[in-house]
Amino acid sequence: MATASRRLPVLYRRRVSRGAKHLMLIGFGLVMLYPLLWMISSALKPEELIFREPGLIPSEVTFDNFTEGWTALAHPFGYYMWNSAVVTALSIVANLAACSMAAYAFARLNFPMKKFWFAIMLGSIMLPLHVVIVPQYIMFSKLDMINTVWPLILPKFLAHDSFFIFLMVQFIRTLPRELDEAASIDGAGYWRTFFRVIMPLCTPALATTAIFTFIWTWNDFLSQLLYLNNPDNFTVPVALRTFLDSSGESSWGPMFAMSIIALGPIFGFFLAGQKYLIRGVATTGLK
Repeated sequence: MATASRRLPVLYRRRVSRGAKHLMLIGFGLVMLYPLLWMISSALKPEELIFREPGLIPSEVTFDNFTEGWTALAHPFGYYMWNSAVVTALSIVANLAACSMAAYAFARLNFPMKKFWFAIMLGSIMLPLHVVIVPQYIMFSKLDMINTVWPLILPKFLAHDSFFIFLMVQFIRTLPRELDEAASIDGAGYWRTFFRVIMPLCTPALATTAIFTFIWTWNDFLSQLLYLNNPDNFTVPVALRTFLDSSGESSWGPMFAMSIIALGPIFGFFLAGQKYLIRGVATTGLK
């Protein structure tokens, strides 16, 4: 009886501590979700009430912002979503192809100055976009590629995203080298080993690369604003910017409504690959 009476306060303190942690996490989650909830609420309000009523529950609900926003620009908003989908799809294909081959070379092959080039690759991760975007713009301008999608896609075909190379290198290093040796005994060369042995086992890392590439490319505003000047080539982030006019009237309601629609593909793509994303991130650091 004495032992049981001592355990009750301990169990009570554990439950209180666990409940307090859960309440803190719920509160933190609500704080993080508040901007999204406010945007959804604002998209359902008449435009004159968006900043007049700061609360989340609208006094008047309307869907006019969605219909107006879809046709407010030079093209239907679906046109700009298609442009973003093309750029994002090509970027995903480019990153998966180029970064996986570069990662395989660093993880499995031996070549001169391998450690030096790997250090250079890691160092490039620390370079901010603003450092390289000016020389890139000058180079693409001389190549007459401004106002095309090539400046957004071509660097990715050249393994421009060092973060994904490092991610895949760490994942490939977790794979047993005996697999490569067995493939070599069967007469497989480097290319066959890469495509038939390494790539099928790298599905979590490839899925992680695809998801992050999708999110970063779909939300990229600076690069797309810099290289795309023709409204016919605008992507979703640049199209959303056109709802705001610094010298005239801004269409806040339609912009919030189209922002919600633009978030749909991101949530869908993330949920579809969530299992592989968690597995890829969890196993990348293991060796």
